[in-house]
Amino acid sequence: MNSKTLLQPQSLALLTDLYQLTMSYAYWKAGLDKKEAVFHLFFRHYPFDGGFALTAGLESVIDFLNDFHFSRDDLDYLATLRGGDNQPLFDAEFFDYLSKFKFSCDIDAIPEGNVVFPYEPLLRVKGPLVQCQLLESILLNLINFPTLIATKAARICNAAQGDPVVEFGLRRAQGIDGAITASRAAFIGGCTATSNVLAGKLFGIPVEGTQSHSWVMVFDDEEEAFQVYCQHQPNNGVLLVDTYDTIEGVRKAIKVGQFLKKQGKKLAGIRLDSGDLAYLSIQSRGLLDAAGFHDTKIIASNDLDEAIISELKRQHARIDTWGVGTNLVTGGSQPALDGVYKLSAIRDAGADSEWKYKIKLSEQMIKISNPGILQVKRYMEHGQYVADAIYDINLGVKEPAMIIDPFDATRSKTLNKKWECRELLVPIFRGGKCVYKTPSLPEIQALAREELGHFHPSVKRFLNPYAYVVGMEYSLYNLKLKLINDIRTQAKTTD
Repeated sequence: MNSKTLLQPQSLALLTDLYQLTMSYAYWKAGLDKKEAVFHLFFRHYPFDGGFALTAGLESVIDFLNDFHFSRDDLDYLATLRGGDNQPLFDAEFFDYLSKFKFSCDIDAIPEGNVVFPYEPLLRVKGPLVQCQLLESILLNLINFPTLIATKAARICNAAQGDPVVEFGLRRAQGIDGAITASRAAFIGGCTATSNVLAGKLFGIPVEGTQSHSWVMVFDDEEEAFQVYCQHQPNNGVLLVDTYDTIEGVRKAIKVGQFLKKQGKKLAGIRLDSGDLAYLSIQSRGLLDAAGFHDTKIIASNDLDEAIISELKRQHARIDTWGVGTNLVTGGSQPALDGVYKLSAIRDAGADSEWKYKIKLSEQMIKISNPGILQVKRYMEHGQYVADAIYDINLGVKEPAMIIDPFDATRSKTLNKKWECRELLVPIFRGGKCVYKTPSLPEIQALAREELGHFHPSVKRFLNPYAYVVGMEYSLYNLKLKLINDIRTQAKTTD
């Protein structure tokens, strides 16, 4: 399948792992498709060894679910699949079942632009077992990557200390969808613009960009290259000055800037893309100011990330705008968010049936999942967030609430009843119908900025960030311990 085929409208129901379909088929054959289940999507580790994550991707989830169906082409393809005995993997009756598929789950989620932490459910999916199972891979795909990139962008923008950050990563992104998704997520995380014109068209993100080194290299003289460019783009005069000699390039840019002044235009900026950015930006600022170009901006690029930007800030670099590409749109040091999707409750069909809570055990404590039908309550004191409580909606939160670190029972905290609080997961779908009004992308970016502002700076620092308090509500924690002990006792009895 080539990129042209991928860009054509089509069902995305098969954008899943095969085992989701083989399990769903086995559920259906065994008569388990009538059961109702609850799954939660969450991540286990802080991305980038930081102290927070910024959730993104929900709008894509909504778009997918609003059109979730199996096309005739999908079913025809599934009919070609064979098992080890060369017999069909699926019965023809299963294809009839899938052809009548109608999404009917309830979904609750933490809206895009909110700050989130490990083990907090970003999405809760409740509905027919087969439907919940079929959603696993696609939901992880739609949430993991944008959440990773939005988080990276928030870190980079934090390092820039209010300076504009432009996402420059199209050419280094992982494929077409990776580039588009990254541009949107980067904007949520705080970037002011993108070089990706299609992302600008699709999402209304401001686009920025002027020239590359090839423009300068086409001409025999660098000053001529600048002059010709500004003749034809007088209202977009940002000149790339490091093709041959950066300081000489700045001097030539100033000459062209003087030409622009005579035309009633201005030299908007120069871009540094190599070398010692601290030294070169300081020298460039001096030259520009001496020539009267005080409002000409200095833009820097060159494999930047939050650590490099922080160091350049420490060195008092005179950089006004940061262009960040590879290390932003790919995640840089971290290729993926470790999001998972785990079953936490199941019951027979019917609202009167009792939920049976489920838990996954492991030799690794960090891989033991949480049972229940979960919600997160966030507490605030004097305008600053102070703690999150993960609780089961059926057990509720007993006041005064006590939360316990799921990995260290000696760490607990009693939450003040006078603290303000709010629930993070909100209804998105009810009975398969979307009940959520999706905010605009600028509104999501504004929310992210506001929410990040409610956390102490120590949570957002890059080195040894403060561990924000997140715990399991006391009743839920005790339930989890009981389930662990029951399962282990049963396993020993079976042995």
